[in-house]
Amino acid sequence: MGIEPSRTIEYLPIVDEALSLCTKIENASAIPKLFFDRPERDGELRAKGTLDSSYHDMKSLVEAEMEVAEAVNVPSTHPLYILYTSGTTGDPKGVVRDQGGTSVALNYSMDINFNMHAGTKYFCGADLGWIVGHTIMLYGPLIRGASTIIFEGKPIVPDAGILWKICE
Repeated sequence: MGIEPSRTIEYLPIVDEALSLCTKIENASAIPKLFFDRPERDGELRAKGTLDSSYHDMKSLVEAEMEVAEAVNVPSTHPLYILYTSGTTGDPKGVVRDQGGTSVALNYSMDINFNMHAGTKYFCGADLGWIVGHTIMLYGPLIRGASTIIFEGKPIVPDAGILWKICE
């Protein structure tokens, strides 16, 4: 569920509809899916009874996990993520960002543009799901050995003073 200043976005029906339209995977609706029951909604997803057995509670799974996965070496050209445009100027286009190039560029940028070093504490109010969010808020500080303060929300939710409360 997405929480916006004036509304909530019900993601489960969107996910379920998208999977029902999937023709490339047999029985796509049965693909295992994670859900996060947001504290702001206090168990509302489970209470609604809309989750079938293909949905798994992320928080419970993380709490039950005891094994730390070994790091895996990959070539610098190994894909990190694919970024798609929205298609507002035509057809959506995808760009594959690689591990090495992205890491080198972020290391340089976080040093030169942000003067970020090991021990730096960094705050970024961008959405983690947005390209700036995961690159500048997460990957960049990690590469530089800095700490990141992650904020989920908008700079006006729950009120216009939230950013000052974080700084305090």
